[in-house]
Amino acid sequence: MASCAVSLAPMQHRLFLFHKPTRSAAQVALLALALTLAGCANKAPPQLYGWHGFEKNLDTYFRQDRESPDTQAKRMEDDLQKMRTASQATPPGFMAHLGLLYGKQGDLARFQQHLEAEKQQFPESQTFVDFLLRKLKPQ
Repeated sequence: MASCAVSLAPMQHRLFLFHKPTRSAAQVALLALALTLAGCANKAPPQLYGWHGFEKNLDTYFRQDRESPDTQAKRMEDDLQKMRTASQATPPGFMAHLGLLYGKQGDLARFQQHLEAEKQQFPESQTFVDFLLRKLKPQ
């Protein structure tokens, strides 16, 4: 029996050594994952468009809140100036919506100017913009 006890001791020692790196490898993997996620969390991707208050303006327009088209257009012009200052692109629909606000005010020159700008920036909107230009031309 003594020989059994002597031969098991080195075997248990080897099992302990074999198991320990596995736990350590799991800890290293967990640490690497945590560092990777922490590195990603600190870097926000740059925005493609300068949204500013565009969503709020759309909401105001479609809810028909008590803001006049003139007030809404002024707010959007301010946002447009901020976007230009920050070298940000206008989001899809921004120029068209601004043009529609001017159209509601009867300023057909600005209406057409902004719709043409929308079509220039987003060629895929050409069919819809051309429809709007035909629909709201002075008669």
